[in-house]
Amino acid sequence: MSPRPETMHPGLVAPYPTSRPPVVTGPDWKAEDRFLIVMPTYNELANLPRIVRLVLAEDPRIEILVVDDNSPDGTGDLAAEMGRADPRVHVLRRGSKDGLGRAYLAGFKWGLERPYRLLCEMDADLSHHPDNLPTFIAVARDTDIVIGSRYVGGRVNVVNWPMSRLLISYFGSFYARTITGLPVRDATGGFNCFRREVLEALDLDRIQSNGYAFQIELKFRAFRRGFRLREVPIVFTERDIGESKMSKRIVREAVWRVWWLRIQDLMGRL
Repeated sequence: MSPRPETMHPGLVAPYPTSRPPVVTGPDWKAEDRFLIVMPTYNELANLPRIVRLVLAEDPRIEILVVDDNSPDGTGDLAAEMGRADPRVHVLRRGSKDGLGRAYLAGFKWGLERPYRLLCEMDADLSHHPDNLPTFIAVARDTDIVIGSRYVGGRVNVVNWPMSRLLISYFGSFYARTITGLPVRDATGGFNCFRREVLEALDLDRIQSNGYAFQIELKFRAFRRGFRLREVPIVFTERDIGESKMSKRIVREAVWRVWWLRIQDLMGRL
């Protein structure tokens, strides 16, 4: 039974939508399969109820793991409340803000301890739209990694970004592709789905990057192990609530980390 609305956090709307689209099945996916969306949060109190409701409405097999880094605005408490209201919402609370990459790694490890067929990365601020998820799930039947790409097909699908940030992102992906040989147009994007076999094959404890570079390193390590990557076009929309977590430190890390990855690969140490 859903909790009465007046007993819930004021930001939480209940019940969640009950209408579901048809289940996507095929040679690999079954109706009983489970897919996990790993969603790091830090001060996303206003965005979390909106994104959770939209994600869960896309497919009944989707579950969400909110990885909260001790948000001072109470995001972790709200996520826990949402988890009590819906068994498809899970919460992993960490003691401090430790970076996006570390949050994703913690979420992946949590998910690999459970029988999820797909583990996906997704932002909590609605910059990644949930209506892409059914396409990701369908495409993942025939590939190992689905990359939500802002730059595939000769187009730039970004909304409400300042030109400076767009140039950093676009040429950052070009830079990473040129140095590492990673065959994707959007190397830094964070809307991706992995078959569990990919993450099981990677030594997650060896991944050292934390910002933009984390997304590059994760894709590159998987590519060098022979996993198939396929880009699917998405439209990225800048958040309308809250503040971006982008910083100069994240950009600097990406600049030198791609060279480290290339050197480690040449030395056979990846």
